[in-house]
Amino acid sequence: MVDWTLITLFIPTFFLVSITPGMCMTLAMTLGMTIGLRRTFAMMWGEMIGVAAIALAAIVGVAAVMLKYPDIFSVVKYVGGAYLAWLGIQMWRSKGKMAIDLDNPKEANMSGLELAWQGFVTAIANPKGWAFMVVLLPKFLNTDLPVTWQIIAIITVIVVCEFFCMTLYAGGGKTLRYFLEKKGNVQMMNRIAGSLMVAVGIWLAMS
Repeated sequence: MVDWTLITLFIPTFFLVSITPGMCMTLAMTLGMTIGLRRTFAMMWGEMIGVAAIALAAIVGVAAVMLKYPDIFSVVKYVGGAYLAWLGIQMWRSKGKMAIDLDNPKEANMSGLELAWQGFVTAIANPKGWAFMVVLLPKFLNTDLPVTWQIIAIITVIVVCEFFCMTLYAGGGKTLRYFLEKKGNVQMMNRIAGSLMVAVGIWLAMS
């Protein structure tokens, strides 16, 4: 059984999280610019597997902590919110791994398996992904209902949102490159994304 009210709220919430530029979306955009959308799909499959694994680990681990040690979860919530805000500030300043940087594109001469592995590793190593999953997902779990179907529903939403957003970034790679190569546009995009990240971090910590 699933609390569809929570799932309905989760869809736009996670879409905002997913569409925000970060390591995975920047990778999708870069590959879309260099090797095209069709080959970039291989990277996407690996990334989605990685994100699903993070979500599963976050839900199972955090749910257990939330039920047994609510005070610890409160600490994690504040620390996670503060960390996201810090990442946002770094993005606003066009610094850190999550900031868009067209001067140093990733290597594109990879096989399909290598691209999938690159996507998986990028997702697993993405601090934004872990911070969001650990802090955000428990808010959309109804502890009065069985967890299994809720996990399936949440991970399905996550995977679909990630695929859709990465397709947008990769498919619009050439257009985005033309836009971002204009003076000041990369900085503007980083500042918009950074501001959104700070706002979400504050919301997660205070809610």
